[in-house]
Amino acid sequence: CRDAKMLSCGWLLALSLAALAGKKFIFILTDQCEEVNLIYLPSTAVNTTLQLQELREQMLELNISAYIIPGTDAHLSEYIAPRDARMAFMTGFTGSAGTAVVTHTKAVLWTDSRYWAQAERQMDCNWELEKDVSISSVVEWLISTVPLGGQIGFDPFLFSLSKCLFCIHPIIASVSTVMFAESTWQDKVTLIRSQLRDNPYQPTALLLSALDETAWLFNLRGSDIPYNPFFYSYTLLTMDTIWLFLHMERVTEELKVYLNASCNGSLCVQLKSYDSVLAEVKKYVAQPKVKVWIGTEYTNYALYEIITPQDKLMTSSYSPVLTTKAVKDETEQRVLRNAHVRDAVAVIQLLMWLEKAVPAGKETELTAAEYVNKCRSKQKDSKGPSFETISASGPNAALAHYNPTAETSRRLTVDEMYLVDSGGQYLDGTTDITRTVHWGTPTAMQREAFTRVLMGNIEISRTIFPSGTRGAEMLGRRALWEVGLNYGHGTGHGVGNYFSVHEWPVGFQSNNIPFKEGMFTSIEPGYYKENDFGIRIEDVVVIIPAQTKVHGHNFLTFDTVSLVPYDKKLIDTSLLSSEQLQWLNKYYETIREVVGPELDKQKLYEEKDWMLRNTEPFTSPGSSASTSISSLTLIALAVALVHDII
Repeated sequence: CRDAKMLSCGWLLALSLAALAGKKFIFILTDQCEEVNLIYLPSTAVNTTLQLQELREQMLELNISAYIIPGTDAHLSEYIAPRDARMAFMTGFTGSAGTAVVTHTKAVLWTDSRYWAQAERQMDCNWELEKDVSISSVVEWLISTVPLGGQIGFDPFLFSLSKCLFCIHPIIASVSTVMFAESTWQDKVTLIRSQLRDNPYQPTALLLSALDETAWLFNLRGSDIPYNPFFYSYTLLTMDTIWLFLHMERVTEELKVYLNASCNGSLCVQLKSYDSVLAEVKKYVAQPKVKVWIGTEYTNYALYEIITPQDKLMTSSYSPVLTTKAVKDETEQRVLRNAHVRDAVAVIQLLMWLEKAVPAGKETELTAAEYVNKCRSKQKDSKGPSFETISASGPNAALAHYNPTAETSRRLTVDEMYLVDSGGQYLDGTTDITRTVHWGTPTAMQREAFTRVLMGNIEISRTIFPSGTRGAEMLGRRALWEVGLNYGHGTGHGVGNYFSVHEWPVGFQSNNIPFKEGMFTSIEPGYYKENDFGIRIEDVVVIIPAQTKVHGHNFLTFDTVSLVPYDKKLIDTSLLSSEQLQWLNKYYETIREVVGPELDKQKLYEEKDWMLRNTEPFTSPGSSASTSISSLTLIALAVALVHDII
């Protein structure tokens, strides 16, 4: 009943609550209700009536007018364990980004354009969808909805300081372990301490809240979070002590020895109970002449508010651990490249298999996702997928973050485009790659849209820029913008060495840090035509020194480490510049030189033949038997713009 009048939805909710409470009510419907036409509620929608009833009962007891439910955990993780999926439990919406708010009469979800269609499918008519994901939108809604003097409830562990600006608004009343690194944890602690010592604001301690911060600092990995090798933890690092907060029942004697846990020196780790972090930080802050450095993006509000008075607090957007971790050393770069070569083998196996299997009409989005993960599992040092595989055909591919299920999985056909976004966790690196293909005859519009997405990828990949430059979003969108197309997600994100597949603070957004040599990021422009098809091309690149002809030093460029060919039948080379075509041929040559020997090593000769056929060079613009886009297609592109403005 998403499109029905609010009165009708209210009646349906009241009827449901009445039935649950065993009450008898007499409803007198007005003529207004008879005008309502209810739309079909999909089978994928989750009935949330009971959850909302129980939450509202608690809100009444606590005199709370509104309750805020974010989609994260106490460490502000992007990927979270099922036990922390509060937003999904309350709303039925399973996307990785969003904020829900419940009042006594309303339930509203905010999420970004990647998830609008998904949210419409998954939420029942108890919920309204707001398509402005900004914090200010949530705050403005709360101000207009909550009565004067009303109290708003939230869990302070689930909000970073930077995301908790509304907390100070007047409306608010009140380990299993794996090591893989060149530097020892002692080296890393010494390096971070040097940054504390050299900081002009003279912090005496650093508090780490993001799970990958502690994992990186101690060269440890865990399994508490799906797809991410992390364990629940906090760290408080001073110039002479190290406190690691974790679940003590998991600590083995081997881990104690590794962390020097039995001594009291400056390179000895004092193990503390995970639940004692508030008390211990408060105890430290109570000492004279101390100042705690926190990164506001990943420190929750509960920890922030106990660091008082303000002169004992120092903030930056990101902690020195995150900014240091973002730049990979030579060993990290080498092994991460190697991981992407092995990962390319798995994706090539998938694409070759689908090319044969799809015409038979038996394979689905779900079987394709299972197949690529099976291929990855056979690669050296594989530790499973790095996120839930996006395997989408036709209209499902227009949902940027669609994941197939037994209920939603569509059969793959030669008549539709297919998008697969997948990645792997390996002991030496994390991978993420997206390819879009068509096994039949794509339309002129599909070919042009794909080619313009590819042009955006190439333009970013081949650009040369000074060290310290931020982002290059416009380059990735320019070819699409020229014909009135766009995409509603970011253009790229950092990637880790057996860490998170989305590793902040590297990327192309305004709040990402400047690019430096040794950083890895994805480049992933796309285009999505609602209820029709979706296109995304995603490669991971490393930032390397650029060879400039004349003046200037310290210039950088991107080197692509994802090595899987693009679908040739979707490329209209008449749209490509000579420089773009040259880059494309060089990229295909690199795939042959680097992936070819790995396929030989694994005795995958049929896959090598497939790779060689699909990386033959383009000889001239238009050589892919492309045709010029028709006036009808231009009209269709203009119409499609209506659905793709950010």
